[in-house]
Amino acid sequence: MTYILLFLAACFLAYSNGANDNFKGVATLFGSGTTNYKKAIGWATITTALGSISAIFLAEELVKNFSGKGLVSNELLLLPTFAIAIALGAAITVFIATKIGMPISTTHSLVGALFGSGVMAVGSTFNFEKLGNAFLMPLIVSPFMAAVGSFILYIIFKFLRKSFNINKESEVEIYTTPDVARMQMNTAAVLGDNSSTYKNTTIEVYTGKLLGFSAQKSLDTLHYISSGIVSFARGLNDTPKIVGLLLIINSLDIKWSMLAVAITMAIGGLLNAKKVGITMSQKITPMNSGQGFTANLVTGLLVTTASIHGMPVSTTHVSIGSIFGIGTVTKKADYKMIAKIILSWALTLPIAALISAFIYFLLTQFV
Repeated sequence: MTYILLFLAACFLAYSNGANDNFKGVATLFGSGTTNYKKAIGWATITTALGSISAIFLAEELVKNFSGKGLVSNELLLLPTFAIAIALGAAITVFIATKIGMPISTTHSLVGALFGSGVMAVGSTFNFEKLGNAFLMPLIVSPFMAAVGSFILYIIFKFLRKSFNINKESEVEIYTTPDVARMQMNTAAVLGDNSSTYKNTTIEVYTGKLLGFSAQKSLDTLHYISSGIVSFARGLNDTPKIVGLLLIINSLDIKWSMLAVAITMAIGGLLNAKKVGITMSQKITPMNSGQGFTANLVTGLLVTTASIHGMPVSTTHVSIGSIFGIGTVTKKADYKMIAKIILSWALTLPIAALISAFIYFLLTQFV
């Protein structure tokens, strides 16, 4: 019975993770007007699933880290109640954040839940040193690295763009409501009688040629690829963290665990990702397709590298750090929204720890 409860708790965590995280890789696609929400979340779902499947072969170290090995005794790790408390503590924290539209880190939630359940179970014998070195340090450093990386890379790309005589021009984009399909139309012709049916916004497009091809079309293609890389990296990094909680179910093959987590994560993203998606794509900073591509490139490189080396960075922290870096260099960042997001990050670990500790206490008393 406890193993079934553990499996369901892990699936709830995977669902919450997908709802909060799946859109993050494609937020720049939607925010820059490169594509609409439906196509963006579809692309995110496919590429995230591919990352989750690849985790079977590439992310074994992360599975071990998030099983809790080294933080508490091996005897405690064999208790399903410990893993259930971690999964539910993290899942409830992420689910609440998703409902209010705050993009928080599932990784941070898991670390908090590990801490809360671990301290409740073993007290001062909990390995605080490993918690700091293996978990907290990558989480703290990664968003700063992402912000600096996107800041520098955008300046380099801007120089290269001018060297190739590629210019930016403002263009009016008309959206039908509620459908957000992209149409290029004459603003005056539309706003005369149909202002209740249509809404318009100004976007930046690139004119000129890049190696003989349209600069804008080439950039849109690269933007799609970079978004896919970020979503792939997220699936690669997050799936093994959840599967690590299922290692104690000896009868459940790790490959089937990965598949179950991947499917549930995809469902969560398809059904509940929109609020967080709006925050990520529209409320941090306005961006064009070139800026979105730059942010995605930095995020994808950092998260993929971290996954392969077993470092539990947060795709959320890295992605928002990259987008903020772009907003800083363009001087269009919404610092109030960034402050709200950082506050939610600061609250994530203690909230997850408290919920997880309380659940562990209840399980040990009544299960």
